[in-house]
Amino acid sequence: MSHAPKNAHPAVARSLELWHRMLAGNDLGELHTIVHPDAVFRSPMANSPYGPAPALILVLSTVIQVFENFAYHRQLVSDDGLNVVLEFSANIGDRQLKGIDLIRFDEQGRIVEFEVMVRPMSGLQALGAEMGRRLADKLPAFKVKA
Repeated sequence: MSHAPKNAHPAVARSLELWHRMLAGNDLGELHTIVHPDAVFRSPMANSPYGPAPALILVLSTVIQVFENFAYHRQLVSDDGLNVVLEFSANIGDRQLKGIDLIRFDEQGRIVEFEVMVRPMSGLQALGAEMGRRLADKLPAFKVKA
């Protein structure tokens, strides 16, 4: 079964297939192959984005270790096939959360922007606390200056 929506740009569809395979295997070792060097990550906990690509890879590689019972439910694609919304659910300890990954790709299928939104507040707080514990000493260096 294909994980890529039919209306996704062909290069985006290939990248989404790889993304879902990596998540299924709990190994983002190939993520760098689908991330643009200047990519940015927009956290649900911070106003300013993080970048470039190593920041996005660091965050996503960490969050897959934090989430429990992670699952995607719906995928929506923009008319141009380059923007994808993935709805997910997960647990962090006893906290349940739902969220969306807003992913913008270029025409080569590389992620140029990855934004995450999470609810409810208790789930977001649990996520922020755990990610902060794991990345507080690493992530500030990647803050994109306005």
